[in-house]
Amino acid sequence: MKCLTDTTEERIKEAAKTVFLEKGFDGTTTRDIASAAGINSALMNYYFRSKEKLFQSIFNDVCTLLFKGMLELINQPISLRDKISKLMDHQFQMMMQNPNLTIFIMNELRLNPERLYGTIGMAKQVPESIFHQQIEDAIAQGIITPIDSHHILTMIIANIQFLFVSKPMTMLAQGLDEAGFNAFATRHMEYVKDMICEYLFKPEPVT
Repeated sequence: MKCLTDTTEERIKEAAKTVFLEKGFDGTTTRDIASAAGINSALMNYYFRSKEKLFQSIFNDVCTLLFKGMLELINQPISLRDKISKLMDHQFQMMMQNPNLTIFIMNELRLNPERLYGTIGMAKQVPESIFHQQIEDAIAQGIITPIDSHHILTMIIANIQFLFVSKPMTMLAQGLDEAGFNAFATRHMEYVKDMICEYLFKPEPVT
């Protein structure tokens, strides 16, 4: 019986994730979710008493998917240049696999920024991270341009996420299909990597 319960609950959550990512919180009804899950509304209400409770569960999962990997990466004991590259790779792969994620996060951030901040707590963790200390050390050593670690993370996130926000316009303007856009996005990501690293890292002195 427990196995059946878990299966039904997971089916509801997967359906809810799909609908919430497409329509957002305000545009989604419990009937939409029940229909997507292939169940009736009464059964959905049995597992999740309210749309708000279900949304918070989905929102937590989505934020974990998007930001947990970044939080783990900023504390890895690897070089600063490699870390920046890996952070960008992580963001890029998340967006490739979940193209609606950016619009969903942006809409909910606009409507309820406290929910996002309370869920991921990333802004609180950055100043205590290895990444932040690496930035401070690199600035002190004259290796990189003086900049706050939050600005670097914002540059990474913004440059990659906008690529997917503008995906429909890019595909239409350039006549691209999905494969064509993926190729374009992969090339663009490499340009962004080069751009950010060129800005941050000062040229090594010629000996």
